[in-house]
Amino acid sequence: MSFFAVLFALMIEQLKPLPQNNAVHRSLTGWLRWAGRNFDAGQPHHAWVVWGMTVIVPALLAALIYRGIASYSLVLALVWDVAVLYATLGFRQFSHHFTQIRDALEAGEENEARRLLAQWRHVDASDLPRNELLRQVIEHSLIAAHRYVFGAFFWFVIGSAVGLGPLGAVLYRMAEFSSRYWAYKSRVTGEPTNEGLMRLSQQLFAALDHAPARLTAFGFAVVGNFEDAIDSWRRCAGLWSGVNEGIVLASAAGAVGVQLGGSPAPALAVDRSKTFSGEGQTDTTASAGSTPGAVPQPGHLRSVVGLIWRSVVLWMLLLALLSLANLVG
Repeated sequence: MSFFAVLFALMIEQLKPLPQNNAVHRSLTGWLRWAGRNFDAGQPHHAWVVWGMTVIVPALLAALIYRGIASYSLVLALVWDVAVLYATLGFRQFSHHFTQIRDALEAGEENEARRLLAQWRHVDASDLPRNELLRQVIEHSLIAAHRYVFGAFFWFVIGSAVGLGPLGAVLYRMAEFSSRYWAYKSRVTGEPTNEGLMRLSQQLFAALDHAPARLTAFGFAVVGNFEDAIDSWRRCAGLWSGVNEGIVLASAAGAVGVQLGGSPAPALAVDRSKTFSGEGQTDTTASAGSTPGAVPQPGHLRSVVGLIWRSVVLWMLLLALLSLANLVG
């Protein structure tokens, strides 16, 4: 049933994507704000309380609703799975940013592309040269695809396998959202944030993302240039400050043969000493702190989209085979 839940959720999302600033996002933001205001008094143990309220409670609630519905009707349980996946998994939750930036670059409007990147990731992109702009768009898009599609996908499959329905998808999405929210609140809005809560949310999400990041990277290697992807994974994952993000990006860079690297994800702040090696560089050797491959060009944006979609097909086929084997067995 998990195969059909993911398939239907992806199909519905392609036909009717969630709009920007949707009710789900507003509700999640309000939930985190309420939990922080009522349960965070700045002490170390309060960080665990807030994280449990904002991440564990919604995941358990989704699982309890699933179990209650499944005891009555498996069809309605499938509908619940699809509804939850529609809100937690999908390309269209981030792809509009990518599409707008790509369209601006294709139209030759680099300043507009920089403005859109700054608006998306809350970074200063005003001085980025074209190659660096393309590089950051590719990196952000790959990380977003991993978190919005593959990470939630893998944890949903695990939750479904143990009979808890969408628990895994909600757990992963809320952990990811929590890690971003507290960092955003501290870095962008300037509001005081419990540093322990911010660190804890990032550490726990990194733990949850450990296995999905490696499976995503392996999928990129299988559907791309396998040898180069594995070599880049092994040699270049440390170019990023986040281990999980580094593995995903290094594998993808090798799979499509593009230079990435140097600036830490997910903020991807520009580190000139590692990421920028000259506007006119066109050779395929690695610049300082970058993966081997060609300097990012507009054509690589299409290559990355193809890589992501092929990887989705790969994992959906594997899930279909597992579901079929379970039925036959």
